Amino acid sequence: MTEVGFYHLQRSPLDRALPKLLERVVGRGLRALVLTGSKERAEYLNGLLWTYDPGSFLPHGIAMDGVPAEQPVFLTEHEENPNAASVLVLVDGANIEFMAGFDRCLDMFDGNDSEAVASARQRWKDCVTAGFTVTYWQQNDRGGWEKTAEGGGKG
Repeated sequence: MTEVGFYHLQRSPLDRALPKLLERVVGRGLRALVLTGSKERAEYLNGLLWTYDPGSFLPHGIAMDGVPAEQPVFLTEHEENPNAASVLVLVDGANIEFMAGFDRCLDMFDGNDSEAVASARQRWKDCVTAGFTVTYWQQNDRGGWEKTAEGGGKG
């Protein structure tokens, strides 16, 4: 069953938090699909992942790069999984019907945006209702992640 982690961004924006989480995913030998709210957002994040840290390399791509099956991290605005990812990362309040096809889902939302928080709360409820195991992660003062809640699952 898919485990859904809600990542409440408070200390650092998505632009800084997303690359670090993706580094951890790829470092574990896993593949990630990043589902964005628009093509422009996917293109922006694609550019960001090339430049966020001059000392690191995070292999990734978008549709216009071609051969998505070879990308450890693939960014898209479409409900698809062309790189056979086991980890789904949702940004911009994106939601997906086939979440159960992934081992893990990371739902990242801006904790300083009241609409984003309200939307995340509804997605949490929907995930619990669907029987997913859900966890809630909040940034600490150092920008690291601490699990502060969990629920759901069929038992």
